[in-house]
Amino acid sequence: MKKTFAILFTVIFFNLFSHGQDATTYKKTGDKAPEFSYKTIDGKTIDISTLKGKVILVNFFATWCPPCNQELPVLQKKVWERYMNSKDFVLIILGREHSEEELIKWVKEKGYSMPFAPDPERKIYSMYAKESIPRNVIIGKDGKIAFQSIGFTEEEFKSLEDKLAELLK
Repeated sequence: MKKTFAILFTVIFFNLFSHGQDATTYKKTGDKAPEFSYKTIDGKTIDISTLKGKVILVNFFATWCPPCNQELPVLQKKVWERYMNSKDFVLIILGREHSEEELIKWVKEKGYSMPFAPDPERKIYSMYAKESIPRNVIIGKDGKIAFQSIGFTEEEFKSLEDKLAELLK
């Protein structure tokens, strides 16, 4: 009986919290993605409404977040280095509650080449979720959310990679 309960609990937990579909997520997979504009730490202002027809990966993180710090090097190597020259792909990494100055210093220390932007008051983050980082949202060419994930595990990141590969065929 205990084993059955444990299996049932695991299945329910997985279904509730997998792929970014939990009570703290405001937009669900299949929903139209909220539109926003942002300014990268290298001074580019981008409005995602101008990116229709592209696959967009939005990553929300914080410099103090251990799982975020595990995920970002993997994101750099397995996603950014693979797709950075694709005309159909856009990566947006938003520093939740970080200023431009904080991100510039931190990115320089870490040696990342990915595009970072500050979200100091959670204005963009709050369009998508209430809490939990790292958080990834893939927006398909149709402007709808195609994939979401919360936290970082190798298995979940592999799902993200697979979804990107599928959408960028």
